[in-house]
Amino acid sequence: MTQAAPSGPASGAPAGPTPERATAEAHQPRTPRQWVTLAVGVVVLVALCLVAGRWQWNRYVSREAEIERIETNYTSEPVPVDEVLDGPGATLDEADLWRPVTLVGRYETDATVLLRNRPVGGSPGFHVLVPFVTNPTPSAPDGLVVVVDRGFVPLGSDAVTPGDVPVPPEGEVEATVTLRGDEPPSGRDAPDGQVQAVATDQVLAAGPDGAAWAEGRTVGAYGQLRTEVPPAAETLEALPKPDTDPGSHLSYAFQWGVFAIGAVAGFWLLVRRDRRDARGEETTLTAGDLLAARDPAGTRARREPRSRRPSAEDEEDALVDAQLGAGRETAPDRRPAQASETSSA
Repeated sequence: MTQAAPSGPASGAPAGPTPERATAEAHQPRTPRQWVTLAVGVVVLVALCLVAGRWQWNRYVSREAEIERIETNYTSEPVPVDEVLDGPGATLDEADLWRPVTLVGRYETDATVLLRNRPVGGSPGFHVLVPFVTNPTPSAPDGLVVVVDRGFVPLGSDAVTPGDVPVPPEGEVEATVTLRGDEPPSGRDAPDGQVQAVATDQVLAAGPDGAAWAEGRTVGAYGQLRTEVPPAAETLEALPKPDTDPGSHLSYAFQWGVFAIGAVAGFWLLVRRDRRDARGEETTLTAGDLLAARDPAGTRARREPRSRRPSAEDEEDALVDAQLGAGRETAPDRRPAQASETSSA
């Protein structure tokens, strides 16, 4: 005798969660401690984004001011150097950066020094620094000593020292240079006759005779050569024009602002979703969800289809089948009787 299949879940199958339990698992609001931790994290993230954005913005503003100064000063007409640097010890005002001036005097060729580690156009090499002594003026009776960056010379055959260094023109020279402020002195070592920064005192001290000969006549600026009259017999590679590319500081500042707004918006959406989940507005269980929760393994017996009322044809077929069945049951009883009658005869 066969047993009816159980209508409940199969033996050994894990019982599914009740609808009440499924609803409770769908609504698990965060604890106050978790909210405080999230809020602190968002505040720290927003603060870091704002600091980084402000730093990029300041760099953008500084770069824009530098570009404006370059575009204004670099293309202006050259003026005598004493109109910008009025005497020994003078420093270059920030508003006069990149201004062209004229120097009239002579080069101190024996005090030539090389500047290291300043590639031009991606090519390694050296800048040639030569002190220039101007003619005496009422403000500088002994003349001014201005370091001039005459140009670039590539590396020599040994890839360590420069190749041939062209000498400047002799005698009185009128040189037009672009004024630059002295760089901070470098603390890095350099071979004899070389420097790591264009700082007037370090450049003069690196020369064969030291800096004593120029004492009391220097200024806090140097010049990048544009032209010189008379020209040198052999010229150096000219220095490139100043870069006026604004860079990506403005876009970076905007991106950091977007990150800060995104952090606040994400936190707000998280709070809103948590409140909505707590009210049960988002996770309404359907009838299918309830059935799946009660019978996750799908072991529930299928419901038998509802029986329909038999038609006239079905009743007629059933009557014929019944008559035929009755005839088959009586037929075997006659056969033995007939067989006995035959044998007795």
